[in-house]
Amino acid sequence: MEVTRLFDLLPHYATYFPKDDALAAKENGIWVTYSIKQYIDKVNYISYGLMQLGVKKGDRIASISNNRPEWNFLDMALHQLGAIHVSIYPTISESDYEYILNHAEVKMVFVSGWELLRKIENIISNIPNLKDNVYTFRNLRGYKHLNEVIELGMANPSPQYLSDIKDSITPEDIVTLIYTSGTTGNPKGVMLSHANILNNVKAVTPIIPVKANSRCLSYLPLCHVYERMMIYTWHYTGISIYYAESMASIADNLKEIKPDIFTSVPRLLEKFYDKIIAVGYKQKGIKKRIFFWANKVAQEFDLEGTTWWYNQKLKIARKLVLNKWKEALGGNFNVVVSGGAAIQPRISKIFWAMNVPVLEGYGLTETSPVIAVSNFFKDGIKIGTVGPVLPGIEMKIAEDGEILTRGHCIMKGYYNAPELTAEVIDDEGWFHTGDIGQIEPEGQLRITGRKKEMFKTAFGKYVVPTIIENKFAEQSIIDAIMVVGENQPYAAALIVPEFNDLRSWCNYKGITYTTNEEMINHPEVLKKFKRVVDNCNKFFGETEKVKRFKLIGYPWSVDTGELTPTLKLRRNYIINKNKEMIESLFNKPE
Repeated sequence: MEVTRLFDLLPHYATYFPKDDALAAKENGIWVTYSIKQYIDKVNYISYGLMQLGVKKGDRIASISNNRPEWNFLDMALHQLGAIHVSIYPTISESDYEYILNHAEVKMVFVSGWELLRKIENIISNIPNLKDNVYTFRNLRGYKHLNEVIELGMANPSPQYLSDIKDSITPEDIVTLIYTSGTTGNPKGVMLSHANILNNVKAVTPIIPVKANSRCLSYLPLCHVYERMMIYTWHYTGISIYYAESMASIADNLKEIKPDIFTSVPRLLEKFYDKIIAVGYKQKGIKKRIFFWANKVAQEFDLEGTTWWYNQKLKIARKLVLNKWKEALGGNFNVVVSGGAAIQPRISKIFWAMNVPVLEGYGLTETSPVIAVSNFFKDGIKIGTVGPVLPGIEMKIAEDGEILTRGHCIMKGYYNAPELTAEVIDDEGWFHTGDIGQIEPEGQLRITGRKKEMFKTAFGKYVVPTIIENKFAEQSIIDAIMVVGENQPYAAALIVPEFNDLRSWCNYKGITYTTNEEMINHPEVLKKFKRVVDNCNKFFGETEKVKRFKLIGYPWSVDTGELTPTLKLRRNYIINKNKEMIESLFNKPE
């Protein structure tokens, strides 16, 4: 059965994987599953209902929601009608919502519940196209809801008309607008077609190890292109999708459903590891020594070859410690697919040593998204790289080191912004990623930095902050770091401590404090971080060494503004917010 448009995934799923748990989520503490038949029925009823409400091909319909089956129902129903799904992050600002809903000329918006509805209540009147077309996934007083659309569709089925509409939709038709969160300026609406996304789906499918009853746990936002493409891949391969209740519940959900596959970002994997190490510090005597011996063995893992003696140590470490770590993650993992940012090699090695393979990928919203990804074939994996380029995609490294790519993955352009499109796609069709990279001798792609994030010191030396930040982030006591130094005589850094680790260390040392600010300004804490910085600096040349630093008294997050919804640093925001602090880093020490 040929799959050329995203809604073709549903009959393909029903034919080859007639499952009772195609989708699942928790409601009132109980896992509620939807069979592929129930899924298709819901989608068709929503399509019929939206047809009655006047939705037609090319209309922009938005959703603002956390991960839940209703998102999938709406998504596929819109695809079948040729409408364009504008899936918006649930964590952005009110001003960004207003900009996107107006810029995309959204005709109707679906919101999951009160919490997100409150974010747009004040701006609805500023969006002329919306009028009163605000729907919720839950039945909230005073608002129309998805069940009304379903009931309208059930009362007015139009299978032949729907079939005619589906027949008119081509693989090259735009299927979604995804507004990039961006670190500066207004978000840009990336136009992606059915073909863009499905070519990516089909290219990554051979990489994924699938069993008859495979399950995945999904927690990354469905509005993000990476998770969204992977969700379609799970549909294509018949993998059941279970949605995590929240970030805080992921560990419990992993134990409950024991997934085979997990898509993640490095930050979460680092958090898992930090929690594991925190448990180790609570051990005593011989148990503690064995725990950290196994941790040391794990950090020495090498995919490219190990000695007989190392393999014996690893076997013992797994039996005594590492298998328990894997059990804490559900125990069934065949693979973790990591994307969105570079993963620390140390973290990759530890997961591989746990017998949890981590495949790292690379791409952008504008590339649908995957350009390169690790795989289990020859020369498919090299820790510290993002693997080989996918089949059907061209890639080259420009003279200045920038990664350029072209092929079926490249977006149709930015919505209503031809001048911005022309800035990133040249006359020969090459998309300029803005990332710096190099090709390894075996063919894997290594990302070395972000072109716009590079800066030049006062002495004319270039510094790539991400390389320095990734090394520093290997320290468990550092939660986040941003290196600065544009036109300055040296590099410096803002450092966010891992406050749980730091509190434990303070308690161990008998350091008293009442607030985070008091803690991070304690002389012994500053000496501790000076030692950490000095140790990390040994890995860098004189130009790249962090000569001075300031500690930040609170964790950076999406809510506080320092991180994008995909957990990348919003560098300009951080610089503006901490302008005086950064300036003090380059004043002469008192």
